[in-house]
Amino acid sequence: MAALTSESIGDDRIIRESGIDARIASIVQPVLRAIGFRLVRVKLSGQNGLTLQIMTEREDGTMTVEDCEEVSRAVSPALDVDDPVDKAYHLEVSSPGIDRPLVRKSDFANWAGHQARVETSVLVAERKRFKGKIVAAGENAVKFERDQAPEGTSPMIDVPYESIAEARLILTDELIRDALSKDNKARKEAKRRAGEPADDDDTETQD
Repeated sequence: MAALTSESIGDDRIIRESGIDARIASIVQPVLRAIGFRLVRVKLSGQNGLTLQIMTEREDGTMTVEDCEEVSRAVSPALDVDDPVDKAYHLEVSSPGIDRPLVRKSDFANWAGHQARVETSVLVAERKRFKGKIVAAGENAVKFERDQAPEGTSPMIDVPYESIAEARLILTDELIRDALSKDNKARKEAKRRAGEPADDDDTETQD
Protein backbone atom coordinates (compact mmCIF):
# COMPACT_ATOMS: atom_id res chain seq x y z
CA MET A 1 0.00 0.00 0.00
CA ALA A 2 1.45 3.36 -1.01
CA ALA A 3 2.26 5.79 1.78
CA LEU A 4 0.18 8.91 2.07
CA THR A 5 1.95 12.07 0.98
CA SER A 6 0.96 15.72 1.14
CA GLU A 7 0.18 15.60 -2.57
CA SER A 8 -1.90 12.41 -2.40
CA ILE A 9 -4.17 13.81 0.30
CA GLY A 10 -4.80 17.06 -1.57
CA ASP A 11 -2.59 19.32 0.54
CA ASP A 12 -2.49 22.68 -1.24
CA ARG A 13 -0.18 24.28 1.31
CA ILE A 14 3.07 25.74 0.00
CA ILE A 15 4.66 25.56 3.45
CA ARG A 16 4.61 22.06 4.90
CA GLU A 17 6.09 20.03 7.71
CA SER A 18 9.04 17.64 7.67
CA GLY A 19 9.95 14.57 9.70
CA ILE A 20 7.51 13.40 12.35
CA ASP A 21 5.36 16.52 11.87
CA ALA A 22 4.86 15.59 8.20
CA ARG A 23 3.80 12.06 9.16
CA ILE A 24 1.26 13.43 11.63
CA ALA A 25 -0.02 15.89 9.02
CA SER A 26 -0.62 13.02 6.57
CA ILE A 27 -2.72 11.27 9.23
CA VAL A 28 -4.90 14.19 10.30
CA GLN A 29 -5.34 15.92 6.94
CA PRO A 30 -7.93 13.47 5.51
CA VAL A 31 -9.83 13.50 8.81
CA LEU A 32 -9.95 17.29 8.86
CA ARG A 33 -11.08 17.50 5.25
CA ALA A 34 -13.86 14.96 5.88
CA ILE A 35 -15.41 17.14 8.60
CA GLY A 36 -15.00 20.46 6.77
CA PHE A 37 -11.70 21.79 8.09
CA ARG A 38 -8.32 22.48 6.52
CA LEU A 39 -4.92 22.04 8.08
CA VAL A 40 -2.76 25.08 8.76
CA ARG A 41 0.12 23.55 10.69
CA VAL A 42 1.24 20.58 12.76
CA LYS A 43 3.95 21.07 15.36
CA LEU A 44 5.26 18.62 17.94
CA SER A 45 7.19 20.44 20.66
CA GLY A 46 8.64 19.84 24.09
CA GLN A 47 6.31 22.37 25.66
CA ASN A 48 4.58 21.08 28.82
CA GLY A 49 6.34 17.74 28.48
CA LEU A 50 5.37 16.99 24.89
CA THR A 51 2.67 18.92 23.05
CA LEU A 52 1.19 18.16 19.64
CA GLN A 53 -0.35 21.33 18.22
CA ILE A 54 -2.78 20.99 15.34
CA MET A 55 -3.63 24.40 13.93
CA THR A 56 -6.70 24.30 11.71
CA GLU A 57 -9.66 26.32 10.45
CA ARG A 58 -12.84 26.00 8.45
CA GLU A 59 -12.73 26.72 4.73
CA ASP A 60 -14.16 30.18 5.39
CA GLY A 61 -11.38 30.94 7.87
CA THR A 62 -13.50 30.76 11.03
CA MET A 63 -12.75 28.63 14.08
CA THR A 64 -14.66 28.45 17.36
CA VAL A 65 -14.00 26.73 20.65
CA GLU A 66 -16.66 24.19 19.69
CA ASP A 67 -14.83 23.62 16.39
CA CYS A 68 -11.61 22.91 18.29
CA GLU A 69 -13.42 20.35 20.42
CA GLU A 70 -14.94 18.72 17.32
CA VAL A 71 -11.55 18.46 15.64
CA SER A 72 -9.96 17.03 18.78
CA ARG A 73 -12.63 14.31 18.99
CA ALA A 74 -12.19 13.49 15.29
CA VAL A 75 -8.40 13.30 15.05
CA SER A 76 -7.71 11.57 18.37
CA PRO A 77 -8.87 8.08 17.20
CA ALA A 78 -6.83 8.37 13.98
CA LEU A 79 -3.73 9.32 15.95
CA ASP A 80 -4.34 6.47 18.40
CA VAL A 81 -4.53 3.95 15.55
CA ASP A 82 -1.43 5.11 13.68
CA ASP A 83 0.41 6.06 16.89
CA PRO A 84 3.04 8.28 15.22
CA VAL A 85 4.41 9.57 18.56
CA ASP A 86 6.05 6.94 20.76
CA LYS A 87 5.70 9.03 23.95
CA ALA A 88 2.82 10.46 25.91
CA TYR A 89 1.80 13.89 24.62
CA HIS A 90 -0.81 16.58 25.10
CA LEU A 91 -3.01 17.29 22.07
CA GLU A 92 -3.71 20.95 21.47
CA VAL A 93 -6.11 22.02 18.71
CA SER A 94 -6.09 25.73 17.94
CA SER A 95 -7.11 28.36 15.42
CA PRO A 96 -4.43 30.23 13.44
CA GLY A 97 -5.06 33.43 15.39
CA ILE A 98 -5.01 36.96 14.02
CA ASP A 99 -1.23 37.12 13.48
CA ARG A 100 -1.55 33.83 11.66
CA PRO A 101 0.96 31.75 9.73
CA LEU A 102 0.62 32.10 5.95
CA VAL A 103 0.85 28.64 4.42
CA ARG A 104 -1.22 28.83 1.20
CA LYS A 105 -1.13 31.13 -1.81
CA SER A 106 -4.68 32.11 -0.88
CA ASP A 107 -3.43 33.25 2.54
CA PHE A 108 -1.11 35.77 0.92
CA ALA A 109 -3.91 36.90 -1.41
CA ASN A 110 -6.47 37.22 1.40
CA TRP A 111 -4.14 39.33 3.53
CA ALA A 112 -2.59 41.53 0.84
CA GLY A 113 -1.99 45.03 2.16
CA HIS A 114 -0.98 43.82 5.62
CA GLN A 115 2.43 43.55 7.25
CA ALA A 116 4.20 40.20 7.44
CA ARG A 117 7.50 38.55 8.26
CA VAL A 118 8.86 36.10 5.71
CA GLU A 119 11.81 33.76 6.07
CA THR A 120 13.22 31.90 3.08
CA SER A 121 15.21 28.70 2.81
CA VAL A 122 17.54 30.20 0.19
CA LEU A 123 18.88 33.67 -0.43
CA VAL A 124 16.48 36.01 -2.20
CA ALA A 125 18.06 39.35 -3.12
CA GLU A 126 20.95 38.44 -0.81
CA ARG A 127 18.68 38.00 2.20
CA LYS A 128 16.67 35.29 3.95
CA ARG A 129 14.48 37.45 6.21
CA PHE A 130 12.04 40.11 5.13
CA LYS A 131 9.62 42.37 6.94
CA GLY A 132 7.12 44.54 5.14
CA LYS A 133 3.80 44.68 3.33
CA ILE A 134 2.24 41.97 1.18
CA VAL A 135 1.49 43.74 -2.08
CA ALA A 136 0.08 40.93 -4.22
CA ALA A 137 0.03 37.15 -4.50
CA GLY A 138 1.01 36.01 -7.98
CA GLU A 139 1.02 32.55 -9.49
CA ASN A 140 4.63 31.76 -8.60
CA ALA A 141 5.69 34.45 -6.15
CA VAL A 142 4.41 36.96 -3.63
CA LYS A 143 5.21 40.62 -4.24
CA PHE A 144 6.58 42.12 -1.06
CA GLU A 145 7.36 45.73 -0.14
CA ARG A 146 10.26 45.69 2.28
CA ASP A 147 10.39 48.06 5.23
CA GLN A 148 14.15 48.39 4.95
CA ALA A 149 15.59 47.86 1.49
CA PRO A 150 19.36 48.28 0.90
CA GLU A 151 20.27 51.74 -0.32
CA GLY A 152 19.92 52.07 -4.06
CA THR A 153 17.52 49.14 -4.41
CA SER A 154 13.78 49.01 -4.84
CA PRO A 155 11.74 48.07 -1.76
CA MET A 156 9.61 45.89 -4.03
CA ILE A 157 10.71 42.27 -4.34
CA ASP A 158 9.18 39.06 -5.68
CA VAL A 159 9.67 36.18 -3.25
CA PRO A 160 9.10 32.78 -4.94
CA TYR A 161 6.67 30.57 -3.02
CA GLU A 162 9.04 27.62 -3.33
CA SER A 163 11.69 29.57 -1.39
CA ILE A 164 9.47 30.44 1.59
CA ALA A 165 10.23 28.48 4.76
CA GLU A 166 8.00 30.46 7.11
CA ALA A 167 5.65 33.43 6.88
CA ARG A 168 3.43 35.11 9.45
CA LEU A 169 1.29 38.22 9.69
CA ILE A 170 2.44 41.01 12.01
CA LEU A 171 -0.13 42.11 14.57
CA THR A 172 -1.29 45.68 13.90
CA ASP A 173 -4.43 47.65 14.71
CA GLU A 174 -5.37 47.54 11.02
CA LEU A 175 -4.96 43.76 10.92
CA ILE A 176 -7.12 43.33 14.02
CA ARG A 177 -9.92 45.42 12.49
CA ASP A 178 -9.72 43.59 9.17
CA ALA A 179 -9.58 40.15 10.78
CA LEU A 180 -12.61 40.84 12.98
CA SER A 181 -14.52 42.18 9.98
CA LYS A 182 -13.69 39.11 7.86
CA ASP A 183 -14.66 36.79 10.70
CA ASN A 184 -17.98 38.58 11.24
CA LYS A 185 -18.86 38.40 7.54
CA ALA A 186 -17.90 34.73 7.34
CA ARG A 187 -20.06 33.85 10.35
CA LYS A 188 -23.06 35.73 8.94
CA GLU A 189 -22.66 33.97 5.62
CA ALA A 190 -22.47 30.61 7.39
CA LYS A 191 -25.71 31.41 9.24
CA ARG A 192 -27.42 32.37 6.00
CA ARG A 193 -26.37 29.09 4.37
CA ALA A 194 -27.67 27.19 7.40
CA GLY A 195 -30.94 29.12 7.37
CA GLU A 196 -30.36 30.51 10.83
CA PRO A 197 -31.54 33.99 11.83
CA ALA A 198 -28.85 36.66 12.11
CA ASP A 199 -28.01 37.99 15.56
CA ASP A 200 -29.15 41.47 16.45
CA ASP A 201 -25.55 42.70 16.46
CA ASP A 202 -24.87 41.18 13.03
CA THR A 203 -26.32 44.14 11.19
CA GLU A 204 -23.62 45.80 9.13
CA THR A 205 -23.01 49.48 9.60
CA GLN A 206 -21.66 51.85 7.02
CA ASP A 207 -19.39 54.80 7.66
